Amino acid sequence: MSLGGGGQGQQQLQQLSQEIQAIEGEIEELEADIDDLRQEQRDMDEAIDALGQIDTGSTIQVPLGGGAYVRAEVQDLDEVVVSLGGDYAAELEEDDAVDALETRKGAIDDQIETVTEEKQELESEREQLEAQAQQMQQQMQQQQMQQMQQMADEADDGDE
Repeated sequence: MSLGGGGQGQQQLQQLSQEIQAIEGEIEELEADIDDLRQEQRDMDEAIDALGQIDTGSTIQVPLGGGAYVRAEVQDLDEVVVSLGGDYAAELEEDDAVDALETRKGAIDDQIETVTEEKQELESEREQLEAQAQQMQQQMQQQQMQQMQQMADEADDGDE
């Protein structure tokens, strides 16, 4: 007599485990996306703060990329080039540039909210699968205990 149900149950448990791992991977990706979006917001806050602090004629350090900067004199704050997203940029006056950055921050807030909701849905799904896996493990253990008890009972009956 074999301990029945083990093969199929183990296979189902393994499948659930793989689904849980896949969901955890998706959750990690969404968390990274949220971190990236928050960093983008911080960058915009820094730009807004900088625009509020500099004046025409100010000397500033302009990033060139790769950690390199150059000192430059601000010629005219009426010519602020602001990324609009999608590889588009516009030359705007200071107040309009701040407004554009604030608008983009609001759009990023919406993205963060959407991604956070997706993450919460995945976490809920993961919890359901974990509960299902735990229930399956308990059922398999109970079946094994019952089968072992039956085998012990049959052995006792045979000794009499």
